[in-house]
Amino acid sequence: MKKLLFFWNELKATFWFVPALTILLSILMAVGFVYVDGITTLSQDGLGRFFFVHSVDSARSILSTISGAMIGVAGTVFSVTLVALTLASSQLGPRLIKNFMYVRLNQIVLGSYISTYLYCLIVLNAINENNGNTFIPSLSILLAIIAAIVNIILLIVFIHQIAVSIQADKVISDISAFISKQVRVLFPEKMGDEPDSEKDLPVGIIKSGYKNIISVKCPKSGYLQYIDSESLLNVIKIFDALFELNHRPGDYLVEGIEIGKLYTNERVETEKFKKIFSLFVIGETKTAQQDLEFSINQLVEIAARALSPGVNDPYTAISCINSLTATICYLAQVKFPSKYRVDDKKQLRVITDTLNFEGVLDAAFNQIRQFSVGSTAVIIRLMEVLIIINEFVTNESYKTALIKHAKMTMHTGRESIKEQNDLDDLIERSKKLIRE
Repeated sequence: MKKLLFFWNELKATFWFVPALTILLSILMAVGFVYVDGITTLSQDGLGRFFFVHSVDSARSILSTISGAMIGVAGTVFSVTLVALTLASSQLGPRLIKNFMYVRLNQIVLGSYISTYLYCLIVLNAINENNGNTFIPSLSILLAIIAAIVNIILLIVFIHQIAVSIQADKVISDISAFISKQVRVLFPEKMGDEPDSEKDLPVGIIKSGYKNIISVKCPKSGYLQYIDSESLLNVIKIFDALFELNHRPGDYLVEGIEIGKLYTNERVETEKFKKIFSLFVIGETKTAQQDLEFSINQLVEIAARALSPGVNDPYTAISCINSLTATICYLAQVKFPSKYRVDDKKQLRVITDTLNFEGVLDAAFNQIRQFSVGSTAVIIRLMEVLIIINEFVTNESYKTALIKHAKMTMHTGRESIKEQNDLDDLIERSKKLIRE
């Protein structure tokens, strides 16, 4: 079920899915309203003369005008969308294109104009004037007029949305909001239960208790996008085995590489391997659903581009650092999931490759620090955010990781900051973390 949810989320990110649904809906609505027009007689008196078409020529003219305008504007909308994606890709990074595809308004607008065009064509084809029998689908035409008005409003909203969405601050804010939601889902991650005490867990003895050790090879090359964790635990429990997983979502796998090891007392048939492989999704690109580092790397990429000599925009880089700080401050207060997962009987079933706090810090700040050489403001801000994060940290291993990053930032500052007053500011801040 969770694997289906993964594919559903990926499907919603495509440009064609929502437009395809709206096109299908428009066809059904056209057929339905024409049928209702065929069995209903609408009054042309009173207010009816302002809303319902009286003649065949007027009906055809209205529908032809609306359909022609809609297909023309649809081409404009596609062009504007491609230009926005091109700008976002060149200025902020190609991996951010998918974020724009997730915007529901863009998908709705693309589908709305094409759907209105098809709706008008179908209704136009239903108008009949033969042998004195005239059929004018007045209610259907009224709906087409309403749709045209709505589409005009949508166009204005769409242009505003595009203009806002390609701004760096807006992109950073959207990614930060997504990461904030993501970390609350992934941490703590649900996959069976954790052992009561990792230190007392006799992993070596448990492994040696199994007769067979089978290497599980990757069936194809690509990025590990998703693992159905709960189903994997249940399958391994049914096999009465132990599975040691060497990779986590976001890792690139080569066909034939060892994904993990299966410890079992029974002979493992091909069907059992197929059950295990069916719980992994390997694709051509990374996705953010189970890969926190991918989302973090999007902000890092924006910051790295901003710090490049050709752009030289430290303010955008500092905005990225600020957004990353909010996420890491939250992670500094949570318990990262154990790599040992047990079933309901406290039997060790899965050993995973998990992300830890130091890994998050490395993903967030290593590249930014490396690209910040020569940008005094960014180096000082890096030291400041490490101090802020330290206020939320209670775990000693987390503090050790923070101090390590503070020392690396201090070293970068000493090597690249030429102005002594700026260097003194950095040294003064570093004293809150580094005890020399």
